[in-house]
Amino acid sequence: MTYKETVDFLFEQLPQFQNIGSKAYNGKLDNIIDICELLDNPQNKFKTIHVAGTNGKGSVCNMLASILTESGYTVGLFTSPHLLDFRERIRINGEVIPENYVIDFVKKNNAIFNKIKPSFFEWSTALAFDYFESNKVDIAIIETGLGGRLDSTNIISPLVSVITSIGIDHTQYLGNTLEAIASEKGGIIKPYIPVVLGEGIEVLSVFEKIASKNNSPLHIASQNNNQPLSSLKGDFQKNNVATALTVIDLIQETFPTITSRSISKGLRSIKTNTGLRGRWETLQNSPKVIADIGHNVHAIKQTVKELELETYNNLHIILGMVADKEVDKVINLLPKNATYYLCTPNIPRALSTKQLENSFAEKQTKISFSSCSEAYKAAMKSANSNDLILVGGSTFVVSEILHDFFS
Repeated sequence: MTYKETVDFLFEQLPQFQNIGSKAYNGKLDNIIDICELLDNPQNKFKTIHVAGTNGKGSVCNMLASILTESGYTVGLFTSPHLLDFRERIRINGEVIPENYVIDFVKKNNAIFNKIKPSFFEWSTALAFDYFESNKVDIAIIETGLGGRLDSTNIISPLVSVITSIGIDHTQYLGNTLEAIASEKGGIIKPYIPVVLGEGIEVLSVFEKIASKNNSPLHIASQNNNQPLSSLKGDFQKNNVATALTVIDLIQETFPTITSRSISKGLRSIKTNTGLRGRWETLQNSPKVIADIGHNVHAIKQTVKELELETYNNLHIILGMVADKEVDKVINLLPKNATYYLCTPNIPRALSTKQLENSFAEKQTKISFSSCSEAYKAAMKSANSNDLILVGGSTFVVSEILHDFFS
């Protein structure tokens, strides 16, 4: 198989949560345990940091990877979803996994794995573990895909478990209260392994109870005026920096070449070192176009705060969402004084523009389009040089705009 054929197989033949939702959610660890045993448990042969959270986990993962890279270590990074290419999910020191490694892994293991019938994410997780072990990484930063307790990544024994934030999202899998969601994400807490919580995290008592039961030292991140700045834009990233720095404090003895200089340089060089995109990312300046993958109530509140700090004449928002989000609540948070270009991302889970329209007030300016690309073209045509165009509402909207106009 070619690389394209291999990726098409992974996307089309396997249940994939980002496309079809609940049908791809396994909700148990049996498959990934069986798969990794067939691979001789590669996840046990390198050090890891495990990161969960409703929002901020991707940013924290990339911050940690960048700092450790600048400190001279070989660093694996497993995150999801990707924006342009599947290989973005699996990197070592910022370099994506080679096409041939993906092809060979699938070809070698397909017949064996087929008996287990793994999901797309289980395949991806096993591939990442195998790749990191074969390249003898010093450490890998592992981001959960969904939740924590029953996430495929939750078979590692990390140096530190990290939970960045708690908000309402994926309620059909994790529960519809903050306490229930915290319990699921708190499932990555392991006996005697230290835990870092993001500053101001909700339902702290849930994590205190889980940590106490596991005899796990609990550390709560806290910003200070002297902490170095991150190259990631957005005031909310200060919280993520504080979380990353708390983790670094805990692992510094194990990784002694980490210095204040490598920390500062790592935080300034995140995109260069890890390839991270889509976090309040400025795509162009005239008119200014910003893309952000925030897609739940917790994240949209941060988006609105950032918009208030921007200077512009008119605001244009390209918006698309998936059907399992709190759509009405998200729409109510967004600015009323804006022109909305509604679109449907090209995935089965996408919310139709008709459904999206129903959540808007009748007097709000909104135009529906058949694709995200058409919405973007219309916004660009309408916007003046001093206007602001925001692309958001879903990772998949940002992905399509990046792919069609900025790749």
